[in-house]
Amino acid sequence: MSRPVLSTHALDVSTGKPVYGLFVELYKKKDDSWIMWHNTVTSSDGRVQFPFTKDSMSAGVYKLKFKVEDYYKQWNKETLYPFVEIVFTTKEDEHYHIPLLLSPFGYSTYRGS
Repeated sequence: MSRPVLSTHALDVSTGKPVYGLFVELYKKKDDSWIMWHNTVTSSDGRVQFPFTKDSMSAGVYKLKFKVEDYYKQWNKETLYPFVEIVFTTKEDEHYHIPLLLSPFGYSTYRGS
């Protein structure tokens, strides 16, 4: 089996801990609309390895949608962001790791390895 082509990791920088149980949806852009491809939750270490290989995930424009407000509600914390969407473009035969550094009032992302 090939290496998964997409993974993510969510870390709450306000606590320094992984964001576990965060709902994550993956969408693929088709024409002018978004098609949901997969949905899941982050593991106890805040990670998701999507079950796609280079043979099942073609190059294109994708979006990860993190349900931030739902996550912070369970901890009785207010947040500015109901959700965070990260849109990115993939090429064939490459691995994409898209981390989310999160706090109730800010976030950042980058292409990891």
